Formats: sequence, C-alpha cells, structure tokens
Amino acid sequence: MVVVGAGMAGVQTAVALREAGFGGAVTLIGAEPHQPYDRPPLSKAVLLGTAEGSAFDVDFDDLGVGLRLGCEVTGVRPADHEVDTEAGPVPYDALVLATGAEPVALPGAGGVPGVHLLRTLDDAARLRPVLARGQDIVVVGAGWIGAEFATAAREAGCAVTVVEAAGRPLAGALPADVVAPMTRWYSDAGVTLLTGERVVAVTEDAVELASGRTLPAGAVVVGIGARPATAALTGSGIAVGPDGAVVADDRLRTSAPGVWAVGDCASYPSARYGRRLLVHHWDNALQGPRTVAADITGGGEGTAAYDPVPYFWSEQFGRFVQYAGHHPAADTMLWRGDPAARDDWSVLWLRDGALAALLTVGRPRDLAQGRRLLASGAPLDPVRAADPSVPLKAAVL
Repeated sequence: MVVVGAGMAGVQTAVALREAGFGGAVTLIGAEPHQPYDRPPLSKAVLLGTAEGSAFDVDFDDLGVGLRLGCEVTGVRPADHEVDTEAGPVPYDALVLATGAEPVALPGAGGVPGVHLLRTLDDAARLRPVLARGQDIVVVGAGWIGAEFATAAREAGCAVTVVEAAGRPLAGALPADVVAPMTRWYSDAGVTLLTGERVVAVTEDAVELASGRTLPAGAVVVGIGARPATAALTGSGIAVGPDGAVVADDRLRTSAPGVWAVGDCASYPSARYGRRLLVHHWDNALQGPRTVAADITGGGEGTAAYDPVPYFWSEQFGRFVQYAGHHPAADTMLWRGDPAARDDWSVLWLRDGALAALLTVGRPRDLAQGRRLLASGAPLDPVRAADPSVPLKAAVL
C-alpha cells in the first residue's frame, strides 16, 4: 500500500487502514522533509511563535507505517503499478493519492524578495520574523486565509492592508449580504481593506495597483486561492476534471483500477447536494480516509458512499466562524440574529423547508445542532428557526 501525500488526508489514510485491519506494508510518501504535521495552526500558533510546530500525534513505527519524507512524486504509471519519484520508482499494489492543494501564486511576483505564501511549515517559519519585526504588510486576497493571516499580523502589531480584486471579501464563498457585516471586522481590527483593486506589480518594497495607487510593503502575503496538487498525474491516464481535481467516484476510487484519491486533490459526487464537490477543508481530509480504508479492506462490497456534510471553521478578528453544508443548493435564506445589534449571529439556508447549510458567528450550539439537522433532513419552522432565542433543534416541525 502506497499513500502519496503526508498531510492530514495521507496520515489519516494510513491510520484508517490499520484500524480497518489492513496487514500489508504501508508506505507514506511526503514531499516535505518534516515529520507529518497539521496545517491549521500554521496561520495561528506557529505563525505567532506560540508553538514550534504541529506534528501529528501518530507513532508511525508502532503502526508499521514506513515514511519516505522529502521525496517528490513526479509521476504515476498505473499500468506498471509504480509511482515515479526523484529517488526512483516505488511499486505499489494499491495507491492512494492524498496530494492536497497548492496555493495560487501572484502573477509576476515569482522571485521577488519579501513575497510570501502561507501553506507549509517552512512558509510559516519565514513569516514569523516578519511579524516579529512589526513590518508593514500587504495581504493580497480577502479570502479565509487572507483574513486569518491579517488577524495574526494585527495581533503581532503590524500595520496591515488587504487588497481584494473582487468587490468584497469572500466573494467566491458567500453571498454579498452575508459578507457585509463581516467586512466591518477589518476596520474594527485596524486593518485597511481595499476592494475592487487589482495588483499589477510587486517590487521589493511596494505593491502597485491598477488604479495607480502604490502601497509601501515590508512584506507581501499572497492568499488568492489554492488548486489541487495534481501536476504529477499528467500522462498517467487518471481522470482529472477542469478544476484540476482527480475525478473520484462515491467510494473515492479514481478512473484507474487500484487507485483512490482523497482530500483537497479530489472531487466526488454528492447525492446529498446533487452535484460534484471539491472541498478544500480539514474535515474533508479527516473523513475521506475512512471511506478509502473501508473500500480497500472490504473489497468494495458494502462500503458506504462518501457523502458527508461539508464543514469548516475560521478564526478571524476575534470571531469564531463555522460553516456546515452547501448553500448554493438552497432556495431560502434566514437570519438568526441581527449582526448590527449583536456580536453572535447565524445564517440559515433552507431547501424545500429543510436545512441545507448554516454559517455561525460565535454560536457553537447553533452549529452543533445544525449539523445534526443537516444530516437528518428534518423540516424546520422558518419563524422559529429565525428566532435566536429558540434552540435550532426546537424549530423542527
């Protein structure tokens, strides 16, 4: 058994295989030289220097999992049952692709000193002294990672300007009316937010915008999205979609026999939402390996289809934001609390009267109850569901 990728999805696949009773050899291949680690702390504790790392609490020796770290996979040859690496070919009987995603680089900024991405432990290590020096920082992109980094930089005492090409933060993730109260968090935290501004050039000490404005920058952090890390599959014959993700079925099997794909690098068909989903979040990388392990050890017979309720969280500007479900499938949106009048609030999306998704700010109980309602598909009374004083579970018809 060979698993390519030593992030959450890859590590959990190795663990799940052993828990499912797989007794054969398991080899975990990771491109980075570090002991496998979790990524969410990179934009928080690791970045701020309150933690040195975030290695997984997994005893690979005890599990009988062989690690090949600092080993870049350059190709896959399913007909030969081999993975090509810089150190030579690695044979496999079964293969799991857990290569994750890679950040999108800012065009024209490659090689410019002071331009940073935040995806790896080494990225966080390079940014820590930047924050410690309290430099003026320009963040390109007002998505989840941009907001999280801006939060950490302000906590470190840096002056922060966030530049977003779209007209609002989180433009590709949430509707405009939901984002509106979140936009105010930037100014409340002392962050300058510039929307509708496109970066045209980056120098060692400045960022030039299409509007003609020039922003001084001791450092530039780019957070304009991520794409599946599937370049090594070119020529393999393994089907990859237009979004760059491996096209997996509802058991996370790829188009090549004996090859599975899990986590950020793979899309899967969701019967729950009636569309194919590509989910770049931690919970997806945690859950998918169980389906893969069950399918491998059970020979595919009786394996439940992979169709979880998507979930993620984000800590930004002193708020804990959580989201579950998939709101584009909804037909009705309800506010649960007024963001102008209170710090904690939620948004519910319904489809045919049942909960399809929810976003919560400082309301963990709404999230916990909402996840159960998403799984059950129970219809809700919209009037009671919109009343923040009523527990969500009490809104079931």
